[in-house]
Amino acid sequence: MASADWRLEGEWLKNCNCAFGCPCDFNARPTNGECEGLVAMRITKGHFNDIRLDGLHFAVTVHFPGPLHEGNGQAQPILDERASPEQREALGAILSGENSAEGTLFHIFSLIVTRMHDPVFAPFEFSFDKEGRTARMIARGVLETEVEPIKNPVTGEPHRAQIVMPEGFEHRMAEIASSNIRSMGAIKFQTSGAHSSLAHVVQTPQGVAA
Repeated sequence: MASADWRLEGEWLKNCNCAFGCPCDFNARPTNGECEGLVAMRITKGHFNDIRLDGLHFAVTVHFPGPLHEGNGQAQPILDERASPEQREALGAILSGENSAEGTLFHIFSLIVTRMHDPVFAPFEFSFDKEGRTARMIARGVLETEVEPIKNPVTGEPHRAQIVMPEGFEHRMAEIASSNIRSMGAIKFQTSGAHSSLAHVVQTPQGVAA
C-alpha cells in the first residue's frame, strides 16, 4: 500500500440518490435503502510519480444494494479522453486503491466494490462554483449531472448548509446542494432533487491533506 508518490488537488463532487443530508456522512443507512451515485473531480494540480495530471477530469459511478460498509458494490470509472496512455494508467493506479494507505478513500473503495466495470473514456465539460453551490458535469454519452442550491420550501430562496468532518477521509468541509443525475454507462440510473456535496480537496496516499 502507498507505494507510489501521488497527489490530487482540485474540485470534487459527490452526488447521489439520498436526501440532501447524505446518511453516509453520519454512518446511517441510505435514504432509499440502496445507493446510486457518483464522485467526480477536476484535477487542478496533480501527479502520479513523475506523470503530471493537471487539468484532467475523472468520474466514478456506483451502485450499492445497501449501506456502503456492507459492500457488494459496483463501480465504473469514467476517464478524460484527453489523457495520454500514461496518464490513463496513472489515474487507474490511483483509483484502484493499491497505492493508498489503509483507511483512506480509495483504499476503502477498493474493499467495498466487488464488481469493477471496464473504464470508459469520454470528453468532459465541468463547471464548479463551491460558494454558489452550483456545478455541471458532462462526460459525453455516459454521465450528466447538474447541481443547484437547495431551495427553501416556503420562500423558494436558496438555502445554505455545510458539513464539517474533521476526520473525514473524503473531504474536511463541503457545501451541500441539490443534484440531478443521468447515468447512461454500465450503471444506469436517474435521480432528481437529491444530495450533492461540493468540496475543494487534496488527496494523497496517506489520505486527505489538511
